[in-house]
Amino acid sequence: MVLVVSGCGDWRGLNSLPLPGTEGRGAGAYTIQAELPQVVNLDNNARVRVGDVTVGNVIRIERQGWHALVTMMLNGDVDLPANSTATLGQTSLLGSLHIELAAPTDEPAQGKLGQGSIIRLQNAGAYPTTEETLSALSLLLNGGGIGRIGEITKELSKAFDGRAEDLRSLITQLDLFVEYLDDQKDDIIAAADSLNYLVGQIAEQEPVVDRALSTVPDALAVLRDERETIADAVDEIGKFSALAADSVNQTKENLVRELRDLGPVLESLANAGQDLTRSLDFYSTFPFPKPTLSKWLRGDYANLTAVVDLTLSRLDAGLFTGTFFEGELTELELQWGRTIGQMPSPYTARNPLVAPYQFNQGP
Repeated sequence: MVLVVSGCGDWRGLNSLPLPGTEGRGAGAYTIQAELPQVVNLDNNARVRVGDVTVGNVIRIERQGWHALVTMMLNGDVDLPANSTATLGQTSLLGSLHIELAAPTDEPAQGKLGQGSIIRLQNAGAYPTTEETLSALSLLLNGGGIGRIGEITKELSKAFDGRAEDLRSLITQLDLFVEYLDDQKDDIIAAADSLNYLVGQIAEQEPVVDRALSTVPDALAVLRDERETIADAVDEIGKFSALAADSVNQTKENLVRELRDLGPVLESLANAGQDLTRSLDFYSTFPFPKPTLSKWLRGDYANLTAVVDLTLSRLDAGLFTGTFFEGELTELELQWGRTIGQMPSPYTARNPLVAPYQFNQGP
């Protein structure tokens, strides 16, 4: 009697009994489990498939928290990685539900499925059911704007009517635009990289940027408090600009004339060339020219050659010209009979009309 009661405890109808001839019952078969977000109407003995080939069946469905835990029996020759995916699907529109096992496509395969393996919830999913598909189709047909396609097509035909050439030109221009973009793709990529580098630099300076942003409101408050002063300053600048413009307008002709007169001066300076800059050397060593200074000045001594004119007439012209004694030394030199090399002066000059005549000459 106890055995009968125990056996009746798992009875859920004929579908709870193992069906003969199903996959996953032969030698070497092993059991795995999968956590699924939902099982809908999935029942025991549902097929387990790999690549549209049945390789096992469902033997138990349990609730585990907020998801389902499905236990499956697989044939011994089923070779899948441990991180395989399990997806709840439907054979056809009105067909039965099944579980589809597959190797991962977004990550490398790891390990191998075996007895007691569990496919976790993050690797599980479900295909849209018939009800979800029909609901989405109904929404598309009734409220998705399908009925407006004819109206949109009609309006497009009306808009393009008689504008075939413009449309062709537009397509040509778009083609050229895309071609130019393709030619500039390296520059665009470089600009994007530069922008990315700039953003990275700003991100590195985040504390500085935060401090600047926190300081800006205070700066704006200061500007707000000084608004009248700033307005007065701008007004005064406007008045000054008006006066400056008036002054320039009044002196424009004179300014242009002076600039034109300055042109020849600048041209002469330019023509002087290196002579002008070389002449500046003389002022630093006046009265001795700098280029030849090193030729006669050697260490603590210098070579000097001088010609000194100590004739009386030269001394008279150099020292007594314009004084009370002007001409005294010259007259003395003339009395001594020296006339060769005598420099003329206002004192010794004679009347050119009578200079050739001598008082002691005959008639």
